[in-house]
Amino acid sequence: MAMTEMGSIPEPARLRDVAAAAGVSLSTASRVLSGADGASPRAVAAVLAAAKRLDYRPNLLARGLRGRATGLAGIVIPGIGNPFFAELVEALESALRDANLDMILADSRGDVSDEARRLQTLVDRQVEGLILIPTDHHASAPALRRAGLSVPIIQIDRQVDGFPADYVGVDNALGIRLALEHLAAQGCRSVAFLSDETSSSTGRSRLDAFRLTLPRVAGLTEGPVLLGSFSIDFGREAARALAVAGAGELPDAIVCGSDLIALGVVREFGQSGIAMPEDVRVTGFDGILFSELCDPPLTTVRQPIQAIAAESVRLLRSRMQGGTGASRRSEIAPSLVVRRSSRLAVTC
Repeated sequence: MAMTEMGSIPEPARLRDVAAAAGVSLSTASRVLSGADGASPRAVAAVLAAAKRLDYRPNLLARGLRGRATGLAGIVIPGIGNPFFAELVEALESALRDANLDMILADSRGDVSDEARRLQTLVDRQVEGLILIPTDHHASAPALRRAGLSVPIIQIDRQVDGFPADYVGVDNALGIRLALEHLAAQGCRSVAFLSDETSSSTGRSRLDAFRLTLPRVAGLTEGPVLLGSFSIDFGREAARALAVAGAGELPDAIVCGSDLIALGVVREFGQSGIAMPEDVRVTGFDGILFSELCDPPLTTVRQPIQAIAAESVRLLRSRMQGGTGASRRSEIAPSLVVRRSSRLAVTC
């Protein structure tokens, strides 16, 4: 692969790199890789060897190798076991169907190497576009750059730093502000924050929003900030850590960067005899179905999943039809659903 000027992120190999490595002209390399006749056996062997060595992948769109439209869109997510991703995939499938497109779903399992393989497989299967939730805000860049040479890419929920592709997601800053303002109105003072580590753009965005917004909400002070993963296990672990650190005195409230974290907190506190919302108030983020089913029902920032899916497919369709121009960014407003985990029951 070619290198950038800084030498940090490898550039996908281009046809001219293959030609140079094989010691042939650009036109000869093109003929060999397109399967056309007219090149000597020695040139064919040299070009194929160079292409393999450089891990060259043809730009299918630019070379016009597609004989017909496939009507396929590829979807890559970090984990189908995450209820939020599952609900988002369902919404995407519906929006794609309305756009007369079919879907191929791939699970990267939150691993950058798996993500790269899934992307290349989808490109090789001739999807016409990709909708992707990147695994890492930096390490996912090389695979996206390569796939982007062949098909348009829409990033949703998370994004890769500096990668020029359309993005659709929730307004994280507004969501965190809604949760903090609600807790302040409930009389809370100290607020802890539990979320994903900052290798994901979502984790970083929600942490930044918490730290920027909290000082602007009258009466609130920052409590412990614990970062791990968007998972129930981390929520339980963080709840235990807060209980130990507080030696019986918990913060007034805990804002969680996802519903899965909040569900872990609710479960751990429930088993430890810590009452919610009487002893501590808890909020989540995402609005998954399970947030309503836990005990107590969870206050959460509900993501507008249908709107995110519809806008993602609209942008993808536009790019597939030849739409050009600068990458577009769309942040859609969430809503706060208040339930008993953060609000004391009103008694008459």
